[in-house]
Amino acid sequence: MFKQVTFAAISVLSFTATAAFSAGEGEQQIEDFAFSFEGPFGTFDQAQLQRGLKVYTEVCSACHGLRYVPLRTLSDEGGPHFTEAQVRVYSSENFEIFDAELDDYREATPTDNFPVNDSVGAPDLSLMAKARAGFHGPYGTGISQLVNGMGGPEYIASLLTGYTGEEKEEAGVTLYENTAFPGGWISMAPPLYGEDVDYDDGHSNDLHDEAVDVSAFLMWTAEPKMMDRQYTGFVGVLILALLSVLLYFTNKRIWAPVKYKGSV
Repeated sequence: MFKQVTFAAISVLSFTATAAFSAGEGEQQIEDFAFSFEGPFGTFDQAQLQRGLKVYTEVCSACHGLRYVPLRTLSDEGGPHFTEAQVRVYSSENFEIFDAELDDYREATPTDNFPVNDSVGAPDLSLMAKARAGFHGPYGTGISQLVNGMGGPEYIASLLTGYTGEEKEEAGVTLYENTAFPGGWISMAPPLYGEDVDYDDGHSNDLHDEAVDVSAFLMWTAEPKMMDRQYTGFVGVLILALLSVLLYFTNKRIWAPVKYKGSV
């Protein structure tokens, strides 16, 4: 048993950014993508967030909402970083909001959140990248999560690229085989096929790139202040380290006369 656990732990630690993580035969297969925001000093790629937003807008928003994300945050530093004018145009051209005061729909403005979409019972994606864990174990130890992170964006990207093309019908519902989904079958049809959107920056728009871009965007919607939090944490650790050094020398100076006196 000890040899099995040791072997599993070594296997997890040896994964590279392009290796696939499999929880076991016939279970989830999660690819460990190399996202720019990973690590203590990682940052969001502004161009990638803009591409991911386009994938969400033109494909994902048909079924999934982002109810907890204010449209105005698209102009925030660390995010897609649109200008305020671009946010106004994007909001009005893509979304309508039901206004209770008007008792009617109106064009969305930057002060609104992304609209709720409950039309087909699809889950809201605002916090999905933090709600899902792509990496587990081994054997409940959490070593993989310590090394690779929780793996929410990796789970989403792997799910989007994990369709095998196989289908089956159960209880009148069509299910699609997916190597990343728990149980291997999902009721959501493949949302991306590659070349679903045309990127403004001319970036590759194959299935892999579209999946990675929208996953990065959903990581930003789940934790838009991640870089600020990391910076604050780094400054806090630096201050604590400096304080520890000062306290050490202060302690030595205060107790030096007593220690030397006792040694005479």
